Amino acid sequence: MSSTNRQIRLAARPQGMIDDSIWEVVDDAVREPGEGEVLVRNVCLSLDPAMRGWLNDVRSYVPPVGIGEVMRAGGVGEVVDSRDERFPAGEHVTGITGVQEYATVAGDGLRSVDLDVAPPERWLGALGMPGMTAYFGLLDVGQARDGDTVVISGAAGAVGSTAGQIAKLKGCRVIGIAGGPEKCAWLTEELGFDAAIDYKSADLRAALREHAPDRVDVYFDNVGGEVLDTVLLRIARGARIVICGAISQYNNEREMRGPANYMQLLVQRARMEGFVVFDYTSRYEEAAKAIGGWLADGSMVAQEHVVEGGVDAFPQTLVKLFTGENTGKLVLRLA
Repeated sequence: MSSTNRQIRLAARPQGMIDDSIWEVVDDAVREPGEGEVLVRNVCLSLDPAMRGWLNDVRSYVPPVGIGEVMRAGGVGEVVDSRDERFPAGEHVTGITGVQEYATVAGDGLRSVDLDVAPPERWLGALGMPGMTAYFGLLDVGQARDGDTVVISGAAGAVGSTAGQIAKLKGCRVIGIAGGPEKCAWLTEELGFDAAIDYKSADLRAALREHAPDRVDVYFDNVGGEVLDTVLLRIARGARIVICGAISQYNNEREMRGPANYMQLLVQRARMEGFVVFDYTSRYEEAAKAIGGWLADGSMVAQEHVVEGGVDAFPQTLVKLFTGENTGKLVLRLA
């Protein structure tokens, strides 16, 4: 084990699109675990759209990353030293480990993962937070059921692609909104979506009329902005709009754009509800068991976009989320 720990820390708060200037690369000492703590060597790090929100000094569902602090990130790693009997050395775990080579964290924030069941990057994707988000967002918040028409934005991302497949397994008609013909073809040809709309080239409102002639029962929103506004014009009576994210708005230099067509909620007696996956922590095993079963029997496909590199590759890799370069779950695998 190295005695030094390479870290990425937040040096300044971003204005608009993130760039290299907001980060600081630091070599710190590896801290030995105290009572109830575990020392983990990170193998893979999760890159998520929510990270952009964590950089803003505003009140949210978690505190912002502080200036000078290690960037928050989920990870999968190997236990190299432990003072928590639940996690012996050599075991693999997942939790919030941060963008660093080694993390000393409380055992209560970790759970064991079995790399014989799935590779580490999958435990950060379909079997990790994105999978949990898709499962509970669609089934608990969206209450998707057999016969519903479900529309998903950001459908080629980690959450959207999983949510769409779960909707199909539950008997729904599924329409994905994604950027580019390659992503749209992947949704329909490999994941089994009934239709996919390229928001970059299509008339979204016209395409929704074509593919959802009976209107939209569940809208799983990952992007916000103009796409949310347009889908609101096509919701059915009693529709459920699930607010998972708003990636189109995260790098705005001005205030976020809110939905102009929100009165459709009144007209259609619909509801719009936001949620945070951390509220479902006690039920993660339920979702992991269901998703793991679908992956095992081939009824669900998981795809990860894996970038190889050290922690130094994190800043450039994170930008891929906001330029649309990734398909599926974006993961940084540490060399």
